[in-house]
Amino acid sequence: MNAAELARPEVRALDAYVPEATRSGVLLDANELPAGIHNRYPDPDARALTAAFARYYGVRPLSVLATRGSDDGIDALSRAFLTPGTDAVLVTPPTFAMFGVFARLQGADVVELPLAAGFAFDRSALAAAWRPGVKLVYICSPNNPTGTVMPLDDIAWLCKTLAGRALVVVDEAYQEFSTQPSAVPLLEAHANLVVLRTLSKAFGLAAIRCGALLAAPEIITLVRRVLPPYLLPAPVVDIAQAALAPAAVAAMQVNADAIRARRQRCAAALMTTPGVAEVVGGEANFVLVRFANAVRAYARLEGAGIRVRRFDGALADWLRITIGTEEEVAGAQAALR
Repeated sequence: MNAAELARPEVRALDAYVPEATRSGVLLDANELPAGIHNRYPDPDARALTAAFARYYGVRPLSVLATRGSDDGIDALSRAFLTPGTDAVLVTPPTFAMFGVFARLQGADVVELPLAAGFAFDRSALAAAWRPGVKLVYICSPNNPTGTVMPLDDIAWLCKTLAGRALVVVDEAYQEFSTQPSAVPLLEAHANLVVLRTLSKAFGLAAIRCGALLAAPEIITLVRRVLPPYLLPAPVVDIAQAALAPAAVAAMQVNADAIRARRQRCAAALMTTPGVAEVVGGEANFVLVRFANAVRAYARLEGAGIRVRRFDGALADWLRITIGTEEEVAGAQAALR
């Protein structure tokens, strides 16, 4: 079964608006002003950026859709594959909240399967939790907010098990900080796999809102139908292309390695801090810390002018602390001591 056939029938039948990718001559066709720095519409296919993403991730350009960050990819998948009132997504809390937010905005249900002990993924439980109507199964790896990862063999097994029934969507926003290889090479063998990537984290470009959805060309073509034309502004494309140049990528990797080492030192130091009950170092650019009194710890950090992430519900005893500079991390540790 072509994985794109899981999409909403009306989307599969949609005759999408496709602007011209190449224009030349005297341009009197798009109601633009005749002069200015940014007076012309950008390339609707962002072909140069798509090629840069393809080189960086090691895939074909036809398997790349440049997006406005991972959120844009999640939103587009929801609108393309989820029929309101009928379909659903499967998520593994605690995890990235936007998986459920965009599904509910689309009028779809959210099936929750909490992570196993130690915030581990359970592939068999995930497969068993699938039910008819679940079109998207989200795996955030490294997971936000736990930093835990799903082994590639488990991802491949899940894709094979759910082939013809659901897309397996792996959000790799924090992949550059991880020691586990990316799931991207699995795309060739599994037509129902989608991988989300972003420039917001390791590349330090959260402000420009740019990322990529990687999937089989059939899925890319279909998802593009629910997105507006001229999706990415030209200045964003220029900044993103510069970030994907070989020298810039090398610099990013050096910085990511430094943050990974700092994360390990931070986790070790926190384990000796009074009031800390447990530390999950994980594979991202943060640590998740369980406190004897998380409310008090949060207030202590806030009093020192340090903002960290707190949670409700099952994670009420935990705080997520981003790995900042050496000075910022040391300041957070000192405030807690």
